[in-house]
Amino acid sequence: MPSSPMSGLDRRLFLTSLLGAGAAAVGLSGCAESSAATGGEGASAAPLADKVPAGTKLKISSYQGVQQLQFKLAKLPKLPFTVSNWLNIGAGPDVINAFRAESLDLANNAGIPPIQAHYQGFDAKIVAINITRKPNYLFATKPGSDIGSVEEFKGKKLAFSQGQAQGVVLLRALKKAGLKYDDVELVPLTSNQFLTALQSGQVDIAPLGNTQAPAYLKQYGSKGAHTITTDVVDLLNLLWAPTSVLNDSAKAAAVAAYIPQWAKGAVWQYEHPDAWNEEFYVKTQNLTLDQAKGITALANKPLFPPSWDEAIKWEQETADLLAEGGFVKEFKVDSLFDHRFESIAAKAVPEEYQR
Repeated sequence: MPSSPMSGLDRRLFLTSLLGAGAAAVGLSGCAESSAATGGEGASAAPLADKVPAGTKLKISSYQGVQQLQFKLAKLPKLPFTVSNWLNIGAGPDVINAFRAESLDLANNAGIPPIQAHYQGFDAKIVAINITRKPNYLFATKPGSDIGSVEEFKGKKLAFSQGQAQGVVLLRALKKAGLKYDDVELVPLTSNQFLTALQSGQVDIAPLGNTQAPAYLKQYGSKGAHTITTDVVDLLNLLWAPTSVLNDSAKAAAVAAYIPQWAKGAVWQYEHPDAWNEEFYVKTQNLTLDQAKGITALANKPLFPPSWDEAIKWEQETADLLAEGGFVKEFKVDSLFDHRFESIAAKAVPEEYQR
């Protein structure tokens, strides 16, 4: 474990540990100078096909089976292509590695993984946006901690994953509290290590998803663990795909056909909280109904903007924030968005969900 705040070298070593030797070798060898990272060269501008060709297949991420369950409960129409594999995968670094291995064609993530992929020299594009207005994360303390605010993070060990939403939420919270990177110790971990790190006292603070916090507090609340809420949000919930997938006209058509289902599934979940609490949180996540209701009360209303202007601005701010800390190189994020898909999600949902 680092004993001091992450230096530039520490950050590069951190990236290596997260990505594995193969991916990191690309990311640390001047990848930002590659055509893939600088301009998205080779990205198709061809109009999307009206129909999905017969025999088209996609491999799609569905963390904890959320997408299949949404589609089933909402009784959405059958997709006009074959999902050859639903991958139970959600963490940004894992998604990027799956993209590289060509074992995944389309994924659901926050705004930071596409930035990380760009930094590694892997060319992928955002194809759909769901705006998040309320915080999805809060900060949990280790047992026995007396930390009560973000300002009190100074001098503390903070769990940090630069390639995931939790990472940017932490950086934004620090900036808002007036803390610099050198004021804290960023401990490089992936989000699936956060709970263990908290339980063992390896870190003082870790950002947890709203869905994770109840179980953690149930086990460690009596031992002094608690949570700290902020108004910091991670604005973007998005779909993205490798450019190689989007350059395949059949697969691009399949992606375009999937986006309305993705949007409608999210709307159905929001509009049917009781059913979702029972069918997902209670039956698949083993939470109590009260815990499920607590999580659902914090749920974001899905919002699918017809224009991506706000999303691009937010993504640029995030990229700049990471660049300030030396985690990525500066770049313009416009190349991360495939505007052929821009209005598809919004057109699939009622007006109240178009923002």
